[in-house]
Amino acid sequence: MKMNFNLDGQVAIVTGAGGGLGRSHALALAARGAKVLVNDLGDESGNAAAADAVVNEIEKAGGEAIAHGANVSSTEQVEDMVGMAMDRWGRVDILINNAGILRDKTFLKMSMDEFRLVVDVHLIGSANCTKAVWEIMREQKYGRIVFTTSSSGLYGNFGQANYGAAKMAMVGLMNTLHLEGAKYDIRVNCLAPTAGTAMTEGLFPDAVFDLMAPGSVSPGVVFLAGPDAPSRKVLAAGGGSFAVFKGLETEGLSLAPDAVSAEGIAAAWTAIEDTEGMRELQSGFEQPGKFAAQAARKLGIELG
Repeated sequence: MKMNFNLDGQVAIVTGAGGGLGRSHALALAARGAKVLVNDLGDESGNAAAADAVVNEIEKAGGEAIAHGANVSSTEQVEDMVGMAMDRWGRVDILINNAGILRDKTFLKMSMDEFRLVVDVHLIGSANCTKAVWEIMREQKYGRIVFTTSSSGLYGNFGQANYGAAKMAMVGLMNTLHLEGAKYDIRVNCLAPTAGTAMTEGLFPDAVFDLMAPGSVSPGVVFLAGPDAPSRKVLAAGGGSFAVFKGLETEGLSLAPDAVSAEGIAAAWTAIEDTEGMRELQSGFEQPGKFAAQAARKLGIELG
């Protein structure tokens, strides 16, 4: 598959880009020609030294970049951030929603404040940033948005109820925005990264940790942010390996009217979860449509 990854003249916003994956994403996009707004919250005094350092790296390599310290969970700060990009460059073509935090505990010991904090940064933060650029992208009839999901959301992970819930929400947000943005050439995808960063330090042996450097993931961001990018894909990336997550649904079975009960489901469970004919639905309406068609066939009716 031959694709175009030239980002000359395009403007990218990368959140949480003061270090780790975000820094790597910002450098990778800049290397392809994008002008990059490097977002990083910085410290409590407003010191955005980490973001400024990434800007300096990009400029030393001949690129163009600016820094902004917005807290992505603040609508006002995010609007100011996007306003800075628009004032400087007049457009926003790419948004990489990367900012995130961890507050790991078992659900029993986790306070609801700790749950909300993680959801606010990951889900509300990503929604804030996307909302702030959505109309811009619609008007210019072009946009590339990448949400950062995680295997913790796709499959679950012990002690990460807050993080997993927020990360799976990225997939739901992607699915709907893909549909709403299609006619405006706004392509929306998710990245599920595994990388050796401050958030994963200690999880892997040192040699593997080094192999799982953020730079091994960022080509996935370039792929999803390019002019020829796909849409509504969940790209898993880590250590130079790449895979696609697909949410599949079995064909299922329409039970006889007298078997529509918990007992009837139990009796038919093997057929209900049979993977033959399993497929990836393309919109939320396809599931009720499928069930309606199955019900209609029991009545000898074929739906158009």
